[in-house]
Amino acid sequence: MPSYDDALSLFHEWTTTESLRRHAYAVEAAMAHYALHFGEDEALWRMTGLLHDMDYEKHPTPDKHPFVGVKVLRERGFPESLCEAILGHATYSGVPRNTRLAKTLFAVDELAGFITAVAYVRPTNLEGMTPRSVKKKLKDKAFAAAVSRDDIRVGAAELGIELAEHIAHVIAGMQADASRLGFAAPA
Repeated sequence: MPSYDDALSLFHEWTTTESLRRHAYAVEAAMAHYALHFGEDEALWRMTGLLHDMDYEKHPTPDKHPFVGVKVLRERGFPESLCEAILGHATYSGVPRNTRLAKTLFAVDELAGFITAVAYVRPTNLEGMTPRSVKKKLKDKAFAAAVSRDDIRVGAAELGIELAEHIAHVIAGMQADASRLGFAAPA
């Protein structure tokens, strides 16, 4: 299996925009947190989160993303479980989310983006963020309007975790990697 460093090099080769890199790092951080929570392979879960949108910058349309990236990942010897999870995070792919890895990737993807948006409007960013404050923002349809609230709810339900608890897990994962995500500790 390719190493995390192999995955990071490939990701940087395919993804150059800072915003998409930060999104992938946020999803990776949440996936790492959940891997530890569930007692799973942290390296595999990190790589799955990191690489889930690897091809999006070059191939953002549903006929290409995530199919182009998964083809490259398979050619490079990444595990099929990683590839299937990445395919499953795209609801239009037709690939079911049958594994905990796939369900978790889907569950954290939109939520990590939403939590990032919430962090940007808070003076303390991720520090002190609570599930309650995130849930309040979820009710505001104009805030981060592109984020699918339905995907967030479905993701938590597929994991079998109550939404507030799921939000807490994703916040904790992102807080653990706050500086990498561009959120410095407040002065």
